[in-house]
Amino acid sequence: MDQRDRRARVAVAGAYFVQGFCFAGLLTQVATLQKKFGFDDTQLSLVLLAVPVVAGVGSVVAGLLSARLGSSRVLRAGGPGVCLAITLTGLAARQWQLYLALAFVGLMLGLVDATMNMQGVAVERRYRRPVLNSFHAVWSAGAILGALATSGTAHLGWSIAASLATVAACGLVLALLAGPGQLRRAEEAAVEVSESQSEAAAARIPWRPIVLIGTAMMLMYIADSAVSNWSSVFIEKTLDATTSVAALGLAAYQATMLVGRTAGDRLVNRFSPTAVVSVGGVVGGLGLVLVAASATPALSIAGFAIVGLGLSFVVPQSFSAAGRLDPSGSGVAIARVNLFNYVGFVVGAGLIGAVAEGWSLRWAFVVPAVLAAGIVALAPSFRTHAPSPTAETAPAT
Repeated sequence: MDQRDRRARVAVAGAYFVQGFCFAGLLTQVATLQKKFGFDDTQLSLVLLAVPVVAGVGSVVAGLLSARLGSSRVLRAGGPGVCLAITLTGLAARQWQLYLALAFVGLMLGLVDATMNMQGVAVERRYRRPVLNSFHAVWSAGAILGALATSGTAHLGWSIAASLATVAACGLVLALLAGPGQLRRAEEAAVEVSESQSEAAAARIPWRPIVLIGTAMMLMYIADSAVSNWSSVFIEKTLDATTSVAALGLAAYQATMLVGRTAGDRLVNRFSPTAVVSVGGVVGGLGLVLVAASATPALSIAGFAIVGLGLSFVVPQSFSAAGRLDPSGSGVAIARVNLFNYVGFVVGAGLIGAVAEGWSLRWAFVVPAVLAAGIVALAPSFRTHAPSPTAETAPAT
C-alpha cells in the first residue's frame, strides 16, 4: 500500500458519498413530487418503479463501456450526470418533463452504481484486505446527510427546485474533486493483461456464481424495499404512532446499517465473507420477525434497527465476491451483479405492496423474513476465487 492507494481510496469514497447524498436528497422529495404532480399512490408507484428499470440499463452500459475505457472515465461522467439529473427533476414543471428527468436519473444512477463499485473493488484489490464495507458506510453517511439537507431546506421553505439544485451543486463539486484520484484502467487489474486479453477474460466470466451472489443481493433488496417504503406506514397506521415516531423506524435502520458497514471490513477480515453474510442473514431475518410481531412502536423500531445491522454486509460482500471473479478489472462481473440490485427493488416493491393489500402489513414483513433464509443458504457462494493468471489470460477456445 502506497500513497497512490490511499489517494485512490479517498477519491473513490468521495464518489460513494456523492451517490448516497444525491440519491437521498431526491428520495426524500418523493412526497413533494407526488403533491406537485397530483399522482395517486398507484401512479406514483409506477413512476418510481420505472427508475430502477432504467438504472438496470445504465448498469449494463457501464459494464460495456468500462471494459473498454476503464470504470473511472465512466464514473467521472456519471457522477456529474446524477447531479444534473436530480436538478432537472426539481425543475420539471409538467409530467412529461418529470418522466424524462427520472429516466435520466435512472440511467445515471445505474452508471454510477456499477462503476463506483468497480473502483471500490479495485481499491480493495490493491489494499489486499477488505475495505469495500467502508465505502458503503460512506454511502450511508452521504444518504443521511442528503436526507438532512432536504429537512433543512424544507424548514427554510425552499422549493423542491432550489433544494435539489443545492444538493446537486454540493455533489458536483465533490464529484469533480474526487475524479482525478480514481484508478485508471491499467491500475484496476490484479494481473497485467492487454486489452484483447481483458476482453477475452470478461467473456469467460462464469454466470453461475454471478447468479447465486446476485440472488442473495436481490433478496436483501426485497427486505430493503420493505423497510424503506413501508416502515413508517406500518408504525403509523398499524401501531397507531405519530408521524414523527413513525419516521424513527427508517432512521434506526439506516443508522445500524452505517454501524454494520463501518465494522464490516474488520469482521470479514477476522472471519470470512461467508460467515459474515450467513450470520447477517439470520440476524436480519430475526429483526423482520420482530417487526411483524411487534405490538408497540418501540419494538418495531428495535426490529428495524436489527434488520439494518444484519443486512448491512450483504451488498458490499456481493460486489467484493464478484470482483474476485474478474481479476482483469474489466468490471463486467460487477455490472452483472449490480443488475440484481434493481431486480430486488422492483420485485420487493410489487411483492410487499401486494401482500399488504391482500392481507396486512404484518404479513408483508413476514415475506422478506422468510426470504432472508435464502441469503443464509446462498452465503457459501460468496467464497469466490480468482482464476489463475494462465487461465485468465489464455486465448478463448
